[in-house]
Amino acid sequence: MSNIVIVGAQWGDEGKGKIVDYLTVEADYIVRYQGGNNAGHTVVIGDDRYILHLIPSGILHKDKICVIGNGVVIDLADLYSEIKGLESQGISVKGRLFISQYAHLIFPYHKALDKIKEERKGLEKIGTTGRGIGPAYVDKIARTGIRVGDVLDRDVFYKKLEDNLKEKNEIMSKIYGLGSFVTKDIFDEYIQIAGELKEYIADVSWILNEAIDQGKSVLFEGAQGTLLDVDHGTYPYVTSSNSTCGGACTGTGVGPTKIEKAMGVVKAYSTRVGEGPLPTEFPPEFGEKIRAKGEEFGATTGRPRRCGWLDAVVTRYAVMINGINALAVTKLDVLDELETIKICTRYECDGKILDRFPNSIDILKRCKPIYEEHPGWKTDTTGLTQYEEFPQELKNYLDRIEELLEANIELVSVGSKRDQTIRISKQCEAKC
Repeated sequence: MSNIVIVGAQWGDEGKGKIVDYLTVEADYIVRYQGGNNAGHTVVIGDDRYILHLIPSGILHKDKICVIGNGVVIDLADLYSEIKGLESQGISVKGRLFISQYAHLIFPYHKALDKIKEERKGLEKIGTTGRGIGPAYVDKIARTGIRVGDVLDRDVFYKKLEDNLKEKNEIMSKIYGLGSFVTKDIFDEYIQIAGELKEYIADVSWILNEAIDQGKSVLFEGAQGTLLDVDHGTYPYVTSSNSTCGGACTGTGVGPTKIEKAMGVVKAYSTRVGEGPLPTEFPPEFGEKIRAKGEEFGATTGRPRRCGWLDAVVTRYAVMINGINALAVTKLDVLDELETIKICTRYECDGKILDRFPNSIDILKRCKPIYEEHPGWKTDTTGLTQYEEFPQELKNYLDRIEELLEANIELVSVGSKRDQTIRISKQCEAKC
């Protein structure tokens, strides 16, 4: 297998973890390149369900190497807990997981600031998970952040933490009326955890580039989705990192010429968590029905996801931004019972027809979807194992998605289990 980026082509929660798990069989290294523990990937193997927040889902394959890149922000306590949780389920992690020494850390003060800022926004809130992701990225860009490698030097770590808390405590007390954090308390906690994780910390850019030079294949695993990218998404209702394919390079230190393919994961309908526009959102009663059938609740927070019809305007944009040349369509089985299935192909806004995704969030909020309707397949797809078994209506639906997005569908998913993923087309030979 070539070096591939797996990227969400909507607002996240597209089922990337399942697709990564399926393709991991053909890869040697699996890399998480951005985001934090606000993301969650759920993988079902037999009767066991694994929910991963920071560690790539490839860890569930015993002979694979997993990497957390420098583009990720890490809550050390949560990472340590995740490792212990996997080990308790019989998954060996030692010697198979490497953490970039350049990844930035999340501290308790980041989470406190995240929560209070969101509360103060009231109706203008973004929908953050409150896990400190955004404030940690703020410190990274402000060049005041503390990185994983810093905790390996007690003196360096203490000085940087002390300097950060001088500013953070003043902000929290004078602006938000919150209590202060004690340097020694945080220092002692993180030094203890760092001691447990020391063997995992490495210069992963060298590891990955040397592996590629030796002919090994690398699978780059994104969190969230294209429309949550801080630069190209529905700003400000976005995450704080580059969740698009470009983030795979900056978040790992692997150059773009070494990545040969971009696969976009598209849910058969649309969902998003939190605030922000969702042009094709279902009416409440129907939305609740799809949410229940699709188990549309966040793997990390449990928050209910808003649901809507497939939006081809959004996904066409995602194909362009990421250079997507292959698609995986997930959760087709959720639509099995529907008489009619809609696809949004264009928007109408202020009397004008829009074929392109608008570059203004205010325009997007006013957009009304223009739909085309397709007959449902009215067949239980969960037991199907090959494309030839698909009802014609389902084949037509997939063909139309390919036409609208101008990319080939290679994989489809008809259930949550590992063996409910079906390869339906030859691998695209075009380059990323």
